Amino acid sequence: MLGLMQDWPLLCHRIIDHAATYHAERPVVTRSVEGPIVTTTYARIRERALKVAQRLEKDGIKAGDRVATMAWNTWRHLETWYGILGIGAVYHTVNPRLFPDQIVWIVNHAEDRMMIADLTFVPLLEKIAGRLPTIERYVILTDAAHMPKTTLKNAVAYEDWIAEVDGDFAWKSFDENTAAGMCYTSGTTGEPKGVLYSHRSNVLHAFMAALPDSKGIKSRDVVLPVVPFFHANGWSLAFSTPMVGAALIMPGPKLDGASIYELLNTYKVTFTAAVPTVWLMLLQDLEKTGADLPYLERVVIGGSACPRAMTKTFQDKYGVEVIHAWGMTEMSPLGSLCTMKPEYAALTGEARLDVQMKQGHPPFGVEMKITDDAGKTLPWDGKTFGRLKVRGPAVAKAYFKLDQDILDDDGFFDTGDVATIDPYGYMQVTDRSKDVIKSGGEWISSIDLENLAVGHPKVAEAAVIGVHHPKWDERPLLVIVLKKGEQASKEDILGFMQGRIAKWWMPDDVVFVDEIPHTATGKIQKTVLRDRFRDYRLPTAEAAE
Repeated sequence: MLGLMQDWPLLCHRIIDHAATYHAERPVVTRSVEGPIVTTTYARIRERALKVAQRLEKDGIKAGDRVATMAWNTWRHLETWYGILGIGAVYHTVNPRLFPDQIVWIVNHAEDRMMIADLTFVPLLEKIAGRLPTIERYVILTDAAHMPKTTLKNAVAYEDWIAEVDGDFAWKSFDENTAAGMCYTSGTTGEPKGVLYSHRSNVLHAFMAALPDSKGIKSRDVVLPVVPFFHANGWSLAFSTPMVGAALIMPGPKLDGASIYELLNTYKVTFTAAVPTVWLMLLQDLEKTGADLPYLERVVIGGSACPRAMTKTFQDKYGVEVIHAWGMTEMSPLGSLCTMKPEYAALTGEARLDVQMKQGHPPFGVEMKITDDAGKTLPWDGKTFGRLKVRGPAVAKAYFKLDQDILDDDGFFDTGDVATIDPYGYMQVTDRSKDVIKSGGEWISSIDLENLAVGHPKVAEAAVIGVHHPKWDERPLLVIVLKKGEQASKEDILGFMQGRIAKWWMPDDVVFVDEIPHTATGKIQKTVLRDRFRDYRLPTAEAAE
């Protein structure tokens, strides 16, 4: 027997319909690429998204066609997302921070038919356009007054482009499993892989993201998505924020500490999200200026592990709750968030911080397990390390154009992370499987060592890699970037770490560098560091020989 409920497909454009109907005048504010602050509303976003959809159809874009965007978080970018979705086409967010050769590979692999881009990226696109044969037209997200002279094929200013239609258009209707968006993994090993989201997965993921024990956003919130839309589906903020009707403040191209603070303060932002490197810049700026954060209530920090010192500073100095999050492109991307269950809610001080260093518990819609290399399920005791595997309605089952099975026999996806899970379901990533340090048959977490080192008042950033050791196979090498103008010795750093970790986890050496390499998504490039220090000889190696 089947239920007698209405057939109401979970389509992404229903989200902007809801926002435009029930939160019509809620402000959407952007620091534009051209400079000025631009304010619009959800009702106006929907009106213009309908024009985008109508214009795309006029240009011959059909259901299933990929439309690339290379753009910052702005009201125009948001309009294009919903316009693309509304005709059953696929938005493909291209990360402009990738190497040009990677961008060429990704666009060609996706077979994008159109490129919608911000002014910032016109010079980059002009250099590679000759290698992008599938792109038929470039739409530049600006008006006629700011439109540059360009060699890009069939280039047109966005405002002129949508002005050629009247907006008298109705969204298309189709199956909720229709492809909606595409995002490529950063390709740290091999070529980038295309993750293809569906309307159903995006809508369900937006519900999961907005839950009280997830991001907990509501219509009374003012949300600043610092994380760019081109990072792992924008952490769902382009969907979950209008879904609940919260005000939306978008930073455009200026992601420095001072610019972010200006938006936080001016628009009384209550909720924001980004990777740790962004918050490092903000906290350094606040330290210099002595400014406060009177309106900010919650900050989600993910993309890489959040240092303990950062969580402590936000909470103790500024009264801002830190929600440590974990996920990946293949998960749309949210997998877990560290909000407090009743079992931990009464904890304070260092004991509470101990829990907050975990990546947290999954919302409904994400199932987790940890296994050994043979696939045997391991216990949830908070100590046993294992391969972290996940499944759910917003988790990838395959990669675009790749005919390979990426799930185990029970339908779980191997995340490539090594983690523990405690008895209350709190997961903690101890490393990427390829980054974990294997010393004398035991595992050492590079993430734990990095987080501890960053707690030193003179340290700006830290990375830990395994270096060959004749007796122990590998031992940890700590790579440090000091804060500007600061000085510290190896003994200072190791002395700070002494007594806070097991003795056998202590790094065998410390090297100081001016800069640590990062991927285009802000993660530390351990592969580059391992290559740089491949022949590094640890001081403990000679004694072992």
